[in-house]
Amino acid sequence: MAAAGSGHGPLAGVRVVELAGIGPGPFAAMLLADLGADVVRVDRPGGPGLGIDPALDVTGRNKRSVVVDLKAADGPATVLDLAERADVLIEGYRPGVAERLGVGPEQCLARNPGLVYGRMTGWGQDGPLAASAGHDIGYTAVTGALGMIGPAGGPPAVPANLLGDYAGGSLYLVVGVLAALHHARTGGRGQVVDAAIVDGTSHLTAMIHGMLAAGAWQDRRGANLLDGGCPFYGVYETADGQWMAVGALERPFYDEFARLLGLDADGTAPDRDDPARWGELREAVAARFRTRTRREWTEVFEGTDACVAPVLSLREAPAHPHLAARGTFTEYAGLTQPAPAPRFSATPGALRRPPAVPGADAAGVARDWDLPSLAPAPDAREGSR
Repeated sequence: MAAAGSGHGPLAGVRVVELAGIGPGPFAAMLLADLGADVVRVDRPGGPGLGIDPALDVTGRNKRSVVVDLKAADGPATVLDLAERADVLIEGYRPGVAERLGVGPEQCLARNPGLVYGRMTGWGQDGPLAASAGHDIGYTAVTGALGMIGPAGGPPAVPANLLGDYAGGSLYLVVGVLAALHHARTGGRGQVVDAAIVDGTSHLTAMIHGMLAAGAWQDRRGANLLDGGCPFYGVYETADGQWMAVGALERPFYDEFARLLGLDADGTAPDRDDPARWGELREAVAARFRTRTRREWTEVFEGTDACVAPVLSLREAPAHPHLAARGTFTEYAGLTQPAPAPRFSATPGALRRPPAVPGADAAGVARDWDLPSLAPAPDAREGSR
């Protein structure tokens, strides 16, 4: 990673307006900011109600903030002034809300025909549930993705909000925005990007649907090669109550795994190629893992091709030797956080600014974007970070 504060990123010069919200919209805007875009977050008076100090909200990094009351008489005009000078606008309201506030696609594109207007929702802009409330867990539930995760005979396992909000939502919004931006800059016009979590999450299951059609995937949990049903692709408890992750799918990797685990020392281990004996094999593998601690097994498998890794906590992950060597995590402004990704050889990204404090950047944004004076929030201090 480039040193904090250096590098401009491949999106240097791109201006993004983010209408503040929660979840996938802010993360998408953070990714664009990490890639070098000048992201101005339009906060509402009082904030989005996350309940955490904005100065600690990592998804607010590399951004600047102004506060605009869209329900005030001059609020929509201020946002339209920003949109006129921007390349991208991102909003995450329910369908129709931006239009009612006077900052919908029609209003913004009238002022700036080249604008990419990115819309981030769970259900999408149309369909029977478009106006309904929802969260990650419901969106992933109806796509079939949530139902794939978890043990056989047990409930689906909830993967925080990583699968829906961020993988199926934020990342698809960013892909769509960048594609539309490319189109606009190569002679096309601006357009609306409708990024729905249900669409993106469904798209993520493409390979599984192909396997299902080919008869290589059973439509139930814990019965398949990649969902924990396979005894050499899963997690196992160690003697100290910790866990090891095993991904020894290919035969050479499995043979190395079995040798180092001491699985078949007496030649009686069940055949890995016989799914009817996977239950026996899983029990044998589990029994071996219970004989040593996570630290001991990590030392056994470290540097081998057995495809085994310790299951670390969020606080443990930054100290992993490989992640530490690559700078996968970094400390900036007193916060340990993931470094910008992916990496670029010619236009590296960087952490340039700590998380934005609502309204603290009003003067700087007005100056840099050639706008009329923007009032800071009453408790914001320009340049105080």
